[in-house]
Amino acid sequence: MNPIPAAPSGTRAPSAPLLICTDLDRTLIPNGAQPESPGARQRFAALVSQPGLQLAYVTGRHLELVQEAMVAYDLPPPDFIITDVGTRILRKGEAGWQALEAWTARLAPDWGASGPADIATLLADLPGPYPQEAEKQGPFKLSYYLPPALTPGPLLSSIQTRLQARGLRVNLVHSLDEPRQLGLLDILPARASKRHAIEFLLAGLGLASENCLFAGDSGNDLEVLVSPIPAVLVANAAPEVRARALALSASAGLGDRLYCARGGFGGWNGCYAAGILEGIAHYHPELVA
Repeated sequence: MNPIPAAPSGTRAPSAPLLICTDLDRTLIPNGAQPESPGARQRFAALVSQPGLQLAYVTGRHLELVQEAMVAYDLPPPDFIITDVGTRILRKGEAGWQALEAWTARLAPDWGASGPADIATLLADLPGPYPQEAEKQGPFKLSYYLPPALTPGPLLSSIQTRLQARGLRVNLVHSLDEPRQLGLLDILPARASKRHAIEFLLAGLGLASENCLFAGDSGNDLEVLVSPIPAVLVANAAPEVRARALALSASAGLGDRLYCARGGFGGWNGCYAAGILEGIAHYHPELVA
């Protein structure tokens, strides 16, 4: 693993086009238990404003909550927003944020004529999960809370079996809301995920995985963290997420595509934006030299 470079004294254009993709909550947004390193978010905003760089927010939030966060946390404006755990890809146009309809068309066959309400009815008798708030649901996203004591494995297996029997192809994404110690479950079309959405976006931009960097912190980021896409796991990630990401990436022979921020870069703690910058310095030191 490369040593952590010193704090950046400036920024420069990348040697090749680069798409920086980052999760929001507890990755770029400092809303976890750990403190934010002063100045890191501002340094990140300066870096992504450089020519040759494009920025995508990749989040479980819907568009309105992303826009609220951008104002509340003074986040730099992105070129793309992947919302609702990968079920929508939006691009900024003259008329505002526009969904990529080609992505919607790719997801639709997995659920056929069924919608979230139909799937909720099929699962209504299962003990444990209870629906998240209405604003956290979407046309291709059905989201539940799980009690903290619930072991998710058997439940996920039951859901998968039940929905497959009805001809539905689904992707079940389990993660943890650390501040509230609640399990989170998103039921998506099989072809919907953060990773699939990023890869679709890269293909549309004519970029290879090497022209991308992803930053995340939680279980719903794992599919990207252990993929061929170069990734950084910020230092405030839960130890169990870090251990699982390292094990999965190693077993897939992709250990060189995952960097775990550990702090020290720029005198910062490696959490949130500081961790993203540390990962950028690891993969693309020319940007912060």
